[in-house]
Amino acid sequence: MGPFQERGAQTALNERSREIFRQIVESYLATGEPVGSRNLSRIIPMHLSPASVRNVMSDLEHAGLIYAPHTSAGRLPTETGLRFFVDAMLETGSLADDERRRIAAEMRAAAADNPLDAALAQATQLLSGLSRGAGVVLTTKTNARLRQIEFVRLGPQRGLVVLVSDDGNVENRLLDLPAGLPSSALVEAANFLNARISGRTLDELRQDVAAQRTAMERELDTLTARLVEAGLATAIGGSSDTRQLIVRGQANLLEDVSVGADLERMRLLFADLETQKDVIDLLSRAEDGEGVRIYIGSENQLFSLSGSSTIAAPFRDAEERIVGVIGVIGPTRLNYSRIIPMVDYTARVVSQLYRRR
Repeated sequence: MGPFQERGAQTALNERSREIFRQIVESYLATGEPVGSRNLSRIIPMHLSPASVRNVMSDLEHAGLIYAPHTSAGRLPTETGLRFFVDAMLETGSLADDERRRIAAEMRAAAADNPLDAALAQATQLLSGLSRGAGVVLTTKTNARLRQIEFVRLGPQRGLVVLVSDDGNVENRLLDLPAGLPSSALVEAANFLNARISGRTLDELRQDVAAQRTAMERELDTLTARLVEAGLATAIGGSSDTRQLIVRGQANLLEDVSVGADLERMRLLFADLETQKDVIDLLSRAEDGEGVRIYIGSENQLFSLSGSSTIAAPFRDAEERIVGVIGVIGPTRLNYSRIIPMVDYTARVVSQLYRRR
């Protein structure tokens, strides 16, 4: 019945078709070059003539799994073919013990006496170096647990809200102060909020204060109560769209790139990485599922022109809430079998660091 045991079902490739398709994909992942029927007939572990191989390649091309670039006699996998290979045929290896130890040790060292941001930056640097792609991490600052809030006067009606999180990060937000507000009100407002922080996030603290509005109005005068509400609104408003993106290793994307179309794709990828909002939108999708997510080429709008792939996994805090995504961005011929377990393990280490804070 040809290469498919059930016509049109990509998951039902027969043995020789699967082997030829596997060799085409693995050759592409290793070299980026198309492979022809003559070479395939030499390397596949079964006896087939170049003519027989060409017949199978023709069926694979008809199925949309491979294509001929330009006038080349060789074939490359299509994005559909790469997706089929990753979903149905890829055998992911386990991460080498020395790589596990290196990732865990370097990230824990970075987090020992620094905010978690330092460990996240180290994680992206490690992923970049190990994958030869660009390492990326996305976090949501509103997920941070708070340790302390302070109010600082800058002028008669200008001040700062100072937020100190459990992981040691300090953020300052400009705040408009009510007219005639005495300096003592800044201390009273901070004391009121700090008595209720207890490791809450900003949003949880806001909900708690709203639920205790009557108690707040009894405890504080009108101007101080207004300061509490204004301070929380400023802090949350400043964080609501604050998605921190860390990218390391963009230069790796220029390695092993020839002139022409490949170079143009990498130029577009660089432009994509500079347009952080689009990258953030892409990585945010990986927060919706469990485990490693893989986006290949035009499966996502961002990389439809740059011919790139993203491998990403979410990480969690002590309450098992997803608080960010970490991964690798690179050309479609990434070493998926190696990078998938690498990203998965790194996300697990990051989760462990969050749980210990």
